[in-house]
Amino acid sequence: MKAKVRFFEELASNGHVALNVVQYDGWLLRFSNGYTGRANSVSCIYPSKLPMEEKVAYCEEFYAKHGLPANFKLTEYDTELSDFLEKRGYKNCNATYLMVLDNLEKAAANIKGCKCKFSKKHDNWVDDYFALEKITSKADQKTFRQMLDKVMVDTVYCSISYEGKTVACGSAAIEQGYALIQNIIVDEAVRGQGFGKKLFGSLLKKAFEMGAQHSYLQVVQTNNVALNLYKQFGFKKEYSYWYMKK
Repeated sequence: MKAKVRFFEELASNGHVALNVVQYDGWLLRFSNGYTGRANSVSCIYPSKLPMEEKVAYCEEFYAKHGLPANFKLTEYDTELSDFLEKRGYKNCNATYLMVLDNLEKAAANIKGCKCKFSKKHDNWVDDYFALEKITSKADQKTFRQMLDKVMVDTVYCSISYEGKTVACGSAAIEQGYALIQNIIVDEAVRGQGFGKKLFGSLLKKAFEMGAQHSYLQVVQTNNVALNLYKQFGFKKEYSYWYMKK
């Protein structure tokens, strides 16, 4: 099972790219100017040899030098490290499910397409995304654009317009037959009207047309609205992960 976790964690890191990565005895230290947890955390998915206490101290010092707190991303198989960090004063946060849809072809066959705008470049899409997510910081906007520019796998960006304005955005990153669905956001003013479902289904269908046979995503465990939507399309929990920081 650990091998499967490693596989999805590698895929996800290629679809949501950190600006800089430092390798340290099997651990990956990611840095992206503090924008998003995933791109500013320690990933512990590879075997290591050094003592845990030494490694954690090194990470704490390294992140501190770059003005960031040490933030460890752990899966349900990292119990030893989780226990160690808890004793060191770290707390769990942002518990998340990684969910997988194994048969994208079957799902796509049952999806009715809707009028969406698709693009392989993020140039115009990202401005609508910032507006819907209410990301006003110029520094964060610059960082996210740089992160999108670094993605080297196939990507597609999708948006839906209603009454002359963009009301929903999402994107997919496709690699090795797997489509990572991410950046799903719907305008608060029109939530509950089915735009999220239409956008999500359209992205899945488009990903299949681009060669994906499977799909996966990451969703916070307390987001019941999103969880229910994803389950309707056939997504199932593969494993859990969370972050630990002081």
